[in-house]
Amino acid sequence: MFAVYASEPNAEKPLDSLVIGERPEPEVPAGWVRVNIKAASLNMHDLWTLRGVGIKPEQFPMILGCDGAGTLDDGTEVVLHSVINAPGWQGDDTLDPKRTLLTEKHQGTFAEQVVVPARNVVPKPASLSFAEAATMGTAWLTAYRMLFVKSGLRPGQTMLVQGASGGVSTALVQLGRAAGFRVWVTGRSEEKRALAENLGAHQTFESGARLPERVDAVFETVGKATWSHSVKSLKPGGIIVVSGSTSGPDAHAELQRVFFLQLRIAGSTMGTRDELTDLLAYLELTGVRPQIGAELPFADAETGFENMLAGETSGKVVFAH
Repeated sequence: MFAVYASEPNAEKPLDSLVIGERPEPEVPAGWVRVNIKAASLNMHDLWTLRGVGIKPEQFPMILGCDGAGTLDDGTEVVLHSVINAPGWQGDDTLDPKRTLLTEKHQGTFAEQVVVPARNVVPKPASLSFAEAATMGTAWLTAYRMLFVKSGLRPGQTMLVQGASGGVSTALVQLGRAAGFRVWVTGRSEEKRALAENLGAHQTFESGARLPERVDAVFETVGKATWSHSVKSLKPGGIIVVSGSTSGPDAHAELQRVFFLQLRIAGSTMGTRDELTDLLAYLELTGVRPQIGAELPFADAETGFENMLAGETSGKVVFAH
Protein backbone atom coordinates (compact mmCIF):
# COMPACT_ATOMS: atom_id res chain seq x y z
CA MET A 1 0.00 0.00 0.00
CA PHE A 2 1.03 3.63 -0.49
CA ALA A 3 2.67 5.16 2.60
CA VAL A 4 4.82 8.02 3.85
CA TYR A 5 7.44 6.63 6.23
CA ALA A 6 10.75 7.10 7.99
CA SER A 7 13.39 4.71 6.70
CA GLU A 8 15.83 5.22 9.60
CA PRO A 9 16.56 7.73 12.38
CA ASN A 10 18.43 10.84 11.27
CA ALA A 11 19.00 13.35 14.05
CA GLU A 12 20.82 15.96 11.96
CA LYS A 13 18.95 15.79 8.63
CA PRO A 14 15.53 14.31 9.41
CA LEU A 15 14.03 14.87 5.96
CA ASP A 16 16.74 12.71 4.42
CA SER A 17 14.98 9.73 6.01
CA LEU A 18 11.53 10.63 4.66
CA VAL A 19 10.32 8.15 2.03
CA ILE A 20 7.15 8.25 -0.07
CA GLY A 21 6.55 4.77 -1.42
CA GLU A 22 5.08 1.35 -0.70
CA ARG A 23 4.75 -0.61 2.55
CA PRO A 24 3.04 -3.95 3.33
CA GLU A 25 -0.65 -3.85 4.17
CA PRO A 26 -1.21 -4.29 7.91
CA GLU A 27 -2.62 -7.42 9.50
CA VAL A 28 -5.58 -6.92 11.85
CA PRO A 29 -5.06 -8.57 15.28
CA ALA A 30 -8.02 -9.74 17.36
CA GLY A 31 -9.67 -6.77 19.06
CA TRP A 32 -8.23 -4.31 16.54
CA VAL A 33 -9.85 -2.66 13.51
CA ARG A 34 -8.68 -1.45 10.12
CA VAL A 35 -9.24 2.21 9.28
CA ASN A 36 -9.13 3.27 5.64
CA ILE A 37 -7.49 6.67 5.92
CA LYS A 38 -9.14 9.61 4.17
CA ALA A 39 -7.03 12.36 5.75
CA ALA A 40 -4.27 12.72 8.34
CA SER A 41 -2.52 15.73 9.81
CA LEU A 42 1.14 16.53 10.35
CA ASN A 43 2.51 17.07 13.86
CA MET A 44 5.89 18.00 15.35
CA HIS A 45 5.93 14.44 16.70
CA ASP A 46 6.48 13.25 13.11
CA LEU A 47 9.67 15.28 12.86
CA TRP A 48 10.83 13.87 16.19
CA THR A 49 10.20 10.37 14.84
CA LEU A 50 12.36 11.11 11.80
CA ARG A 51 15.07 12.24 14.20
CA GLY A 52 14.75 8.99 16.16
CA VAL A 53 13.32 10.53 19.35
CA GLY A 54 10.99 8.24 21.31
CA ILE A 55 11.50 5.28 19.00
CA LYS A 56 14.09 2.49 18.97
CA PRO A 57 16.29 2.15 15.85
CA GLU A 58 15.13 -1.42 15.30
CA GLN A 59 11.52 -0.22 14.90
CA PHE A 60 12.29 1.46 11.58
CA PRO A 61 10.98 1.68 8.92
CA MET A 62 8.02 3.40 10.58
CA ILE A 63 4.97 4.80 8.80
CA LEU A 64 4.51 8.34 10.09
CA GLY A 65 1.31 10.05 11.24
CA CYS A 66 -0.08 10.26 14.79
CA ASP A 67 -3.69 10.98 13.95
CA GLY A 68 -6.27 10.90 11.20
CA ALA A 69 -9.80 10.16 10.10
CA GLY A 70 -11.30 7.61 7.76
CA THR A 71 -13.74 4.74 7.46
CA LEU A 72 -14.04 1.27 8.89
CA ASP A 73 -14.52 -1.63 6.49
CA ASP A 74 -18.30 -1.30 6.95
CA GLY A 75 -18.20 2.38 5.92
CA THR A 76 -18.53 3.90 9.41
CA GLU A 77 -16.78 7.29 9.52
CA VAL A 78 -14.37 7.59 12.45
CA VAL A 79 -11.76 9.78 14.11
CA LEU A 80 -8.67 8.16 15.62
CA HIS A 81 -7.61 8.44 19.23
CA SER A 82 -3.84 8.13 19.05
CA VAL A 83 -2.99 7.00 22.60
CA ILE A 84 -2.56 3.22 22.58
CA ASN A 85 -2.89 1.80 26.10
CA ALA A 86 -1.55 -1.45 27.53
CA PRO A 87 -4.14 -4.25 27.51
CA GLY A 88 -6.33 -4.07 30.61
CA TRP A 89 -5.29 -0.53 31.60
CA GLN A 90 -7.92 1.27 33.71
CA GLY A 91 -8.06 5.00 34.40
CA ASP A 92 -6.76 8.11 32.65
CA ASP A 93 -5.41 6.96 29.26
CA THR A 94 -2.52 9.45 29.44
CA LEU A 95 -1.21 8.16 32.80
CA ASP A 96 -0.63 4.59 31.66
CA PRO A 97 3.17 4.11 32.04
CA LYS A 98 3.12 1.67 29.11
CA ARG A 99 1.10 3.88 26.78
CA THR A 100 2.42 4.70 23.34
CA LEU A 101 1.39 7.02 20.53
CA LEU A 102 1.00 5.83 16.99
CA THR A 103 4.47 5.85 15.33
CA GLU A 104 6.27 5.11 18.61
CA LYS A 105 5.58 1.37 18.49
CA HIS A 106 2.70 0.87 16.05
CA GLN A 107 2.66 2.02 12.42
CA GLY A 108 1.05 5.41 11.76
CA THR A 109 -1.65 7.00 9.66
CA PHE A 110 0.23 8.37 6.64
CA ALA A 111 -0.88 5.41 4.53
CA GLU A 112 -3.92 3.94 2.86
CA GLN A 113 -4.70 1.89 5.98
CA VAL A 114 -3.88 1.80 9.67
CA VAL A 115 -4.85 -0.71 12.37
CA VAL A 116 -5.68 0.34 15.93
CA PRO A 117 -7.44 -1.17 18.96
CA ALA A 118 -11.23 -1.03 18.53
CA ARG A 119 -11.57 1.46 21.42
CA ASN A 120 -9.28 3.89 19.59
CA VAL A 121 -11.89 4.93 17.04
CA VAL A 122 -14.75 7.31 17.83
CA PRO A 123 -17.60 8.30 15.52
CA LYS A 124 -16.88 11.28 13.27
CA PRO A 125 -19.56 13.97 13.41
CA ALA A 126 -21.18 14.35 10.01
CA SER A 127 -20.65 18.12 10.17
CA LEU A 128 -16.85 17.73 10.23
CA SER A 129 -14.97 17.08 7.00
CA PHE A 130 -12.35 14.33 7.01
CA ALA A 131 -9.64 16.99 6.81
CA GLU A 132 -11.05 18.82 9.84
CA ALA A 133 -11.51 15.59 11.78
CA ALA A 134 -7.93 14.57 11.01
CA THR A 135 -6.62 17.45 13.17
CA MET A 136 -8.52 16.41 16.29
CA GLY A 137 -6.60 13.48 17.76
CA THR A 138 -3.31 15.22 18.58
CA ALA A 139 -3.19 19.04 18.33
CA TRP A 140 -6.81 19.81 19.14
CA LEU A 141 -7.11 17.16 21.84
CA THR A 142 -3.89 18.45 23.42
CA ALA A 143 -5.28 22.01 23.41
CA TYR A 144 -8.65 20.87 24.82
CA ARG A 145 -7.02 19.08 27.75
CA MET A 146 -4.64 21.97 28.46
CA LEU A 147 -7.48 24.47 28.54
CA PHE A 148 -10.43 22.64 30.06
CA VAL A 149 -8.84 19.88 32.16
CA LYS A 150 -5.54 21.34 33.37
CA SER A 151 -5.76 25.15 33.56
CA GLY A 152 -8.68 25.71 35.94
CA LEU A 153 -9.51 28.95 34.09
CA ARG A 154 -12.96 30.51 34.42
CA PRO A 155 -14.73 32.48 31.66
CA GLY A 156 -13.70 36.12 31.83
CA GLN A 157 -10.12 35.38 32.86
CA THR A 158 -7.09 36.11 30.69
CA MET A 159 -4.96 33.49 28.93
CA LEU A 160 -1.70 33.94 27.04
CA VAL A 161 -0.76 31.58 24.21
CA GLN A 162 2.96 31.51 23.40
CA GLY A 163 3.30 31.13 19.63
CA ALA A 164 0.65 32.15 17.17
CA SER A 165 0.54 29.73 14.28
CA GLY A 166 1.15 26.12 15.32
CA GLY A 167 -1.57 23.50 15.48
CA VAL A 168 -1.94 23.49 19.28
CA SER A 169 -1.65 27.29 19.47
CA THR A 170 -4.35 27.97 16.89
CA ALA A 171 -6.61 25.43 18.59
CA LEU A 172 -6.08 27.14 21.96
CA VAL A 173 -7.02 30.51 20.47
CA GLN A 174 -10.22 29.20 18.91
CA LEU A 175 -11.29 27.10 21.90
CA GLY A 176 -10.47 29.86 24.36
CA ARG A 177 -12.40 32.52 22.47
CA ALA A 178 -15.45 30.27 22.16
CA ALA A 179 -15.34 29.51 25.90
CA GLY A 180 -15.37 33.16 26.99
CA PHE A 181 -11.74 33.71 27.97
CA ARG A 182 -9.79 36.85 27.10
CA VAL A 183 -7.21 35.51 24.65
CA TRP A 184 -3.78 37.07 24.23
CA VAL A 185 -1.16 35.64 21.87
CA THR A 186 2.51 36.21 21.12
CA GLY A 187 3.95 35.73 17.64
CA ARG A 188 7.29 36.23 15.92
CA SER A 189 5.92 37.98 12.84
CA GLU A 190 3.16 40.37 11.92
CA GLU A 191 1.70 37.70 9.65
CA LYS A 192 1.49 35.13 12.44
CA ARG A 193 -0.05 37.66 14.84
CA ALA A 194 -2.63 38.61 12.20
CA LEU A 195 -3.57 34.94 11.86
CA ALA A 196 -4.19 34.71 15.62
CA GLU A 197 -6.36 37.83 15.53
CA ASN A 198 -8.39 36.41 12.64
CA LEU A 199 -8.96 33.26 14.71
CA GLY A 200 -10.31 35.23 17.66
CA ALA A 201 -7.39 36.54 19.73
CA HIS A 202 -8.37 39.75 21.54
CA GLN A 203 -4.80 41.10 21.43
CA THR A 204 -1.47 39.98 20.01
CA PHE A 205 2.09 40.93 20.94
CA GLU A 206 5.60 40.45 19.66
CA SER A 207 7.46 37.53 21.24
CA GLY A 208 8.82 38.59 24.62
CA ALA A 209 6.91 41.89 24.71
CA ARG A 210 5.85 43.43 28.01
CA LEU A 211 2.13 42.83 28.45
CA PRO A 212 -0.40 45.46 29.59
CA GLU A 213 -1.06 43.37 32.70
CA ARG A 214 -0.30 39.93 34.06
CA VAL A 215 -2.43 36.98 33.02
CA ASP A 216 -4.18 34.12 34.80
CA ALA A 217 -2.69 31.34 32.69
CA VAL A 218 0.02 30.83 30.07
CA PHE A 219 -0.08 28.00 27.54
CA GLU A 220 3.39 26.80 26.56
CA THR A 221 4.47 24.66 23.62
CA VAL A 222 7.65 26.60 22.73
CA GLY A 223 9.84 25.97 25.76
CA LYS A 224 13.29 27.52 26.20
CA ALA A 225 12.76 30.58 23.97
CA THR A 226 9.61 31.78 25.75
CA TRP A 227 9.79 30.25 29.24
CA SER A 228 11.17 33.27 31.08
CA HIS A 229 8.54 35.50 29.48
CA SER A 230 5.83 33.02 30.49
CA VAL A 231 6.90 33.05 34.14
CA LYS A 232 7.15 36.85 34.22
CA SER A 233 3.73 37.23 32.59
CA LEU A 234 1.76 35.41 35.32
CA LYS A 235 -0.27 36.87 38.14
CA PRO A 236 0.57 35.59 41.64
CA GLY A 237 -0.99 32.16 41.91
CA GLY A 238 -1.22 31.81 38.12
CA ILE A 239 -0.54 28.67 36.14
CA ILE A 240 1.62 27.67 33.18
CA VAL A 241 0.29 24.66 31.28
CA VAL A 242 3.05 23.14 29.17
CA SER A 243 2.67 20.45 26.53
CA GLY A 244 5.79 20.91 24.43
CA SER A 245 9.21 22.48 24.03
CA THR A 246 9.84 22.97 20.34
CA SER A 247 12.69 25.47 20.95
CA GLY A 248 14.40 23.25 23.49
CA PRO A 249 13.61 21.75 26.92
CA ASP A 250 16.44 23.23 29.02
CA ALA A 251 14.89 26.52 30.11
CA HIS A 252 15.98 28.44 33.23
CA ALA A 253 13.50 27.42 35.92
CA GLU A 254 13.01 30.90 37.46
CA LEU A 255 12.47 29.14 40.81
CA GLN A 256 12.49 32.33 42.90
CA ARG A 257 9.52 33.67 40.99
CA VAL A 258 7.81 30.28 41.13
CA PHE A 259 7.89 29.97 44.92
CA PHE A 260 7.60 33.65 45.87
CA LEU A 261 4.56 34.26 43.62
CA GLN A 262 3.20 30.74 44.28
CA LEU A 263 3.04 29.98 40.59
CA ARG A 264 1.84 26.61 39.38
CA ILE A 265 3.28 24.58 36.50
CA ALA A 266 1.22 21.76 35.04
CA GLY A 267 2.35 19.29 32.42
CA SER A 268 -0.17 18.07 29.89
CA THR A 269 0.14 15.31 27.29
CA MET A 270 -2.47 14.49 24.64
CA GLY A 271 -5.87 13.57 26.13
CA THR A 272 -8.19 10.68 26.88
CA ARG A 273 -10.67 8.99 24.59
CA ASP A 274 -13.53 10.54 26.59
CA GLU A 275 -11.99 13.99 26.19
CA LEU A 276 -11.77 13.44 22.44
CA THR A 277 -15.48 12.59 22.41
CA ASP A 278 -16.22 15.74 24.42
CA LEU A 279 -14.06 17.83 22.09
CA LEU A 280 -15.99 16.63 19.05
CA ALA A 281 -19.28 17.42 20.81
CA TYR A 282 -17.94 20.88 21.72
CA LEU A 283 -17.21 21.63 18.07
CA GLU A 284 -20.70 20.48 17.14
CA LEU A 285 -22.23 22.81 19.74
CA THR A 286 -20.12 25.89 19.01
CA GLY A 287 -19.49 25.60 15.27
CA VAL A 288 -15.76 26.12 15.86
CA ARG A 289 -13.65 24.55 13.13
CA PRO A 290 -9.88 24.02 12.94
CA GLN A 291 -7.59 26.35 11.06
CA ILE A 292 -6.11 24.30 8.20
CA GLY A 293 -3.08 26.09 6.82
CA ALA A 294 -2.46 23.66 3.95
CA GLU A 295 -4.19 20.60 2.54
CA LEU A 296 -1.87 18.54 0.37
CA PRO A 297 -2.01 15.16 -1.36
CA PHE A 298 0.06 12.50 0.39
CA ALA A 299 2.34 12.43 -2.64
CA ASP A 300 3.42 16.00 -1.75
CA ALA A 301 4.04 15.21 1.92
CA GLU A 302 7.65 16.40 1.76
CA THR A 303 6.45 19.97 1.15
CA GLY A 304 4.44 19.88 4.35
CA PHE A 305 7.39 18.54 6.32
CA GLU A 306 9.69 21.23 4.90
CA ASN A 307 7.26 23.97 5.93
CA MET A 308 6.95 22.60 9.46
CA LEU A 309 10.72 22.24 9.82
CA ALA A 310 11.13 25.88 8.72
CA GLY A 311 8.37 27.08 11.07
CA GLU A 312 6.31 28.31 8.12
CA THR A 313 2.93 26.89 9.09
CA SER A 314 -0.33 28.80 9.59
CA GLY A 315 -2.49 26.21 11.29
CA LYS A 316 -2.59 22.51 10.61
CA VAL A 317 -1.00 20.78 7.63
CA VAL A 318 -3.33 18.03 6.41
CA PHE A 319 -2.58 15.26 3.92
CA ALA A 320 -5.42 13.62 2.01
CA HIS A 321 -5.79 10.79 -0.48
